[in-house]
Amino acid sequence: MSRKSPKGTRARLTHIGPDGQARMVDVGDKQVTAREAVARGRVRMSAAARRLVRVGALKKGDAVQTARLAGIMAAKGTSTLIPLCHPLPLDGIDVTIVPARDGYAIESRVRTVARTGVEMEALTAVSVAALTLYDMVKAVDRTMTITDVELVSKRGGRSGDYRRTPARRRPRASAAARKQGQR
Repeated sequence: MSRKSPKGTRARLTHIGPDGQARMVDVGDKQVTAREAVARGRVRMSAAARRLVRVGALKKGDAVQTARLAGIMAAKGTSTLIPLCHPLPLDGIDVTIVPARDGYAIESRVRTVARTGVEMEALTAVSVAALTLYDMVKAVDRTMTITDVELVSKRGGRSGDYRRTPARRRPRASAAARKQGQR
């Protein structure tokens, strides 16, 4: 199964076999190399909820540390959550959660020396940390949103390095244009 990639070359979905069935990729012939992936995401929440998290006033306890530990544990268990992921020996997992203007920013960095990369582990760490933060805070803010979960960079392996280029922000519509769109 192939399609045209943006660069004009043929791209192939590696998890789809010649028979069209999902399969685990055989990485046995790949080189063992040092690999690293960085992912990030956000949890947007109300100012009141941010204040409660910051001062440690939630009934469930320290939301940031609980979410950070959940992210680390999730990275370690990625292959049990995502069916076609390889179990990997992880050398390092860092999850940071910092206050942001509209909530909390989450970033994970995962490292290994293996035959396949750790992008899914980094993305899983961010996702589960965000879900845990949501769970810890939902009693005081059910309007929270989890957004912008993305791979920031990856290093190592046959396909080479990748770094996300910053997306250009779209201009925000004027109040009149937004009102017009609601009609």
